[in-house]
Amino acid sequence: MKNTILQMPKHLQPYEKCLQFGVKELTDAELLAVILRTGTKHMNALQLAQVILSDSHGSGLLNIFDKSINELMKYPGIGQTKAIQLKCITELTKRISKLSRRNNLILSNSESVAAYYSEQLRHEQLEHVIISMFDKKSQLIGDEVLSIGTVSESLLSPREVFIKALEHQAVYIILIHNHPSGNKMPSKADKAITRVIMDVGEMLNIQLADHIIIADNEYFSFFEQGLLDR
Repeated sequence: MKNTILQMPKHLQPYEKCLQFGVKELTDAELLAVILRTGTKHMNALQLAQVILSDSHGSGLLNIFDKSINELMKYPGIGQTKAIQLKCITELTKRISKLSRRNNLILSNSESVAAYYSEQLRHEQLEHVIISMFDKKSQLIGDEVLSIGTVSESLLSPREVFIKALEHQAVYIILIHNHPSGNKMPSKADKAITRVIMDVGEMLNIQLADHIIIADNEYFSFFEQGLLDR
């Protein structure tokens, strides 16, 4: 068994393939091998990448998103440094994906808001609540994670919502949170807290424009479903 990528035929080496044909022509395993750089005594980086991807029950690259640093370190050849590098790359991927969608973010378009926050939230194992804040021209002026809850519920305080909104002088706000269960439908608690936020917002002249729930590749919008109507 050949244990280094350099021992492979040159046209099959990921670096050479990238230079000759472009990065888009690399397979998932080849891309991961370039990042890993080295393998183990018994596997080169490409073979190690294939092991990591095959241990994902069909989820492929999402396996890296889902695993913690300690879980990644259980693979042969993955020490703490490589595990941290992999997690940093997944975080960069999330941030790049989010930035690329920012120009398409429209306050009145729930789908665009859901798309903007989906990559950030859909891999989280606990419920996260984000407040997205907009000015009078409906331009995004900031967003923050308000709370991190449990697998099945978030811990959201209306007080924290409006402290942030007032700090940013927001005119409109949107709440976004994820359901790790994959079920996009709102719970009774989701509906109740939405009503409270609406009522407090009216008193402060800060409008709750939407409350969006992110599930796995889908979303639920209170605005789209007419649940913010008086």
